[in-house]
Amino acid sequence: MKKVILDLAVTLDGFIEGPNGEIDWCIMDEEMDFDEFLASIDTIFYGRVSYDSWGNFQPDANVDNAEKKLWEGVHSKKKYVFSNQSRQDNNATFINTDIATKVNEIKKQSGGDIWLYGGASIIKTFIQLNLIDTYRISVHPIALGSGKPLFEDLKKRLQLRLLKTNIFKSGVVQLIYEPIK
Repeated sequence: MKKVILDLAVTLDGFIEGPNGEIDWCIMDEEMDFDEFLASIDTIFYGRVSYDSWGNFQPDANVDNAEKKLWEGVHSKKKYVFSNQSRQDNNATFINTDIATKVNEIKKQSGGDIWLYGGASIIKTFIQLNLIDTYRISVHPIALGSGKPLFEDLKKRLQLRLLKTNIFKSGVVQLIYEPIK
């Protein structure tokens, strides 16, 4: 069965974006091997706001080939958008009811795993519904002091088991957890 993987950057003080939505603090380097992660998934879950911002994003023509390849890889995946809105989109399927049932149906399909891209609202919903199988949290060496926290409005404790730690030269520490059920 497919796994839902939350792969996310977070600041040392626990924020997934700054107070104005900024993510300019995120570090991407080759050592993190994001291409390997992209190759392991075939589906991406977005919230509507994140999808509208990034789901069809096209980099400037003058970016390097590595960034072009990254976005081509992202856009080659099947996309689902969780939203209160219902709309037709040639690049994604919108889901606005019965999230847990639909996610479990998608997990039963054959293929690679699923990247829970975000944003904050859909991540909070997935945590509350216990729909995340793996947490890949990349802690970046910066503290913002304010912003959008990763774990917001938890209704109960979230117990996790550490599976692996990756330390990168950039100072990013990636923590890979699974929920204890």
